[in-house]
Amino acid sequence: MSLSNGNKPSVPLVGGGIGGLAAALALARLGIGVDLLEQSAAIGEIGAGLQLGPNAFAALDALGVGEAVRRGAVFTDRLVMMDAVDCSEVGSVPVGEAFRARFGNPYAVSHRADLHGAIHEAVKRQPLIRFHTSAQVEALELGERGVTAVTRDGRRFAADGIVGCDGVKSVVRAKLIGDAPRVSGHVVYRAVVPAADMPEDLRWNAPVVWAGPNCHLVHYPLRQGEQYNLVVTFHSREREQWGVSEGSKDEVMSYFEGVHARPRQLLDRPTSWRRWSTADREPVATWSEGRATLLGDAAHPMMQYLAQGACMALEDAVTLGAAVEACDFDLGAAFRLYAEARVARTARVVLSVREMGRIYHAKGVERLVRNSLWAGRTPERFYDAVEWLYGWNPAHCLDDARVAVAA
Repeated sequence: MSLSNGNKPSVPLVGGGIGGLAAALALARLGIGVDLLEQSAAIGEIGAGLQLGPNAFAALDALGVGEAVRRGAVFTDRLVMMDAVDCSEVGSVPVGEAFRARFGNPYAVSHRADLHGAIHEAVKRQPLIRFHTSAQVEALELGERGVTAVTRDGRRFAADGIVGCDGVKSVVRAKLIGDAPRVSGHVVYRAVVPAADMPEDLRWNAPVVWAGPNCHLVHYPLRQGEQYNLVVTFHSREREQWGVSEGSKDEVMSYFEGVHARPRQLLDRPTSWRRWSTADREPVATWSEGRATLLGDAAHPMMQYLAQGACMALEDAVTLGAAVEACDFDLGAAFRLYAEARVARTARVVLSVREMGRIYHAKGVERLVRNSLWAGRTPERFYDAVEWLYGWNPAHCLDDARVAVAA
């Protein structure tokens, strides 16, 4: 089965997360029929908070949902790094008026479900998008003229092309690339707590990183300050397997014995934790093959240290739509153009994230070096350093591909 619109192609998208919904919206706005295949019984999002840089808002505006996301977001005053050992401030960067003037958009934090919900509402208003839940894709048939996705229960979705938005354990990626994940050994615990349970002296309107030896804590407000997102990360002593499970408070506490009491008190606040054993993948030269391509974590899974996972998926969606339009709806050509436009940028993010993890978790003399890097640094110098990341512009989203083609 498929959903077509005249001479426009039809596309099944595998995965109904943030990236999948954004891609569905980008394609449907071009008149393309989309079958959205979600393995869960309902379209929804789990998880806690996430951070949205100016590049994310640029993408959301291009998709027509920027204002809806802004209504549910918390706009932060600054970005802060604290030393978790001695409780000193390493750096504080304002993200107010000057930041917005530089990048054209704010820095904000949002509950993941609120971001997902805002995009989902726009998707539901698109008549060219059809939802299919409990649709776990198990097989792909890739041909020169079309593709077919086959679900576990035997449903077949034949179309002109397919986009794998199915996350870090992507079935579509396994078919196209078949590479192994790089299990990091870094474990992330996430929780949301009511504001009343947050220590008063830590109720800052900012994403705050408490950087410690082989560990760190993050907290920031959600939902107009009614809740706080708490994230703790540490280097596991165990041999980890990529996945999500219930957390253990005793495990968390055992990794933060050497940190200052002020950030350490946060570990007592959650009543339950979710535990993520994280992984990424080595960047690849392309993730498109014929009439199939990847998007978001399926294309470039990354760890959390630059808070860019959702942001990159949103950029992907906008760029995919731009490539399809630029190639006059020739999906094979469009998917190649899209990958060429995204590979170098997303690889830079993946590799920068790894290095940022090292900086966060520095110990010994390396910790002292880290702390000295921010001493006396002006906000303008910080803005210069992140221009490549936050200055992304949808109007130029295909420029890197044109450079690659010219070379």
